[in-house]
Amino acid sequence: MRISRNVAGTVFVVGGMTMTIAALAYPAMLGIENTSTNTERVIANTRYGPITEADRDFVVKVRAAGLWEYPLGELAMERGTTEAMKEAGKHLVVGHGGLDVMCRQIAPELGITLPNQASPQQQQFVATVDGSSGKQFDSTAVSIMRVTHGQIFPVIAKIRASTQNTLIRQLADLANATVLDHMTILEKTELVNFEQNNFQQTAPPKLPKDDTTPPPPQPGSPVLVLKPRPDLNIKTPGPPTPGPSVNSTSNPALGG
Repeated sequence: MRISRNVAGTVFVVGGMTMTIAALAYPAMLGIENTSTNTERVIANTRYGPITEADRDFVVKVRAAGLWEYPLGELAMERGTTEAMKEAGKHLVVGHGGLDVMCRQIAPELGITLPNQASPQQQQFVATVDGSSGKQFDSTAVSIMRVTHGQIFPVIAKIRASTQNTLIRQLADLANATVLDHMTILEKTELVNFEQNNFQQTAPPKLPKDDTTPPPPQPGSPVLVLKPRPDLNIKTPGPPTPGPSVNSTSNPALGG
């Protein structure tokens, strides 16, 4: 099986680290050392409201999530052994395609640098699923995806409740709806072990920062685009319409 070349060549740089499905990689600020433990520290003021360390980290997290969940969705579409599994793959691809559009729109507005690769841990998630087959493929993919979505769900709620930035609120709204959709469609596969899932969500092991941080992009490199897939005809939450425009201060998608 070949994973889509336009994503796989950039996303998969897998080392020999041990697979851990219990923890979701929440990357630290990309390319910037965190000199403060106060994630609510304002790092910039924009016309959409102040940006805190937590706000910036959230945009990077959403972007990095797509860089591994999108290709994993492609794997599920091709190799899932049931229609429910293939349907879950479609939702992953379409959902993260929409989130990626919004991340790429708002990042320049807020002065945020986006990664072009997922973290080593996230890359290993996909490599582990790719290394399985048959029913084992289905159960491994669902286990990883349901745990990681369950972990990010409360993070989104916290950002949505605390941010003062209109663009971050809109991204949180879309992320919340998308993650809920993905959790629901994964549960429809009937492969979720809720007891094990809940334990893994609440007791993730701590990993070195290098394993959970996406590498910064090469200077001057173009931003990797996760191709939207309207052809899949999957009804999932979509980005605000019209999208952000750097030339409009009254565009409702920018909170103007």
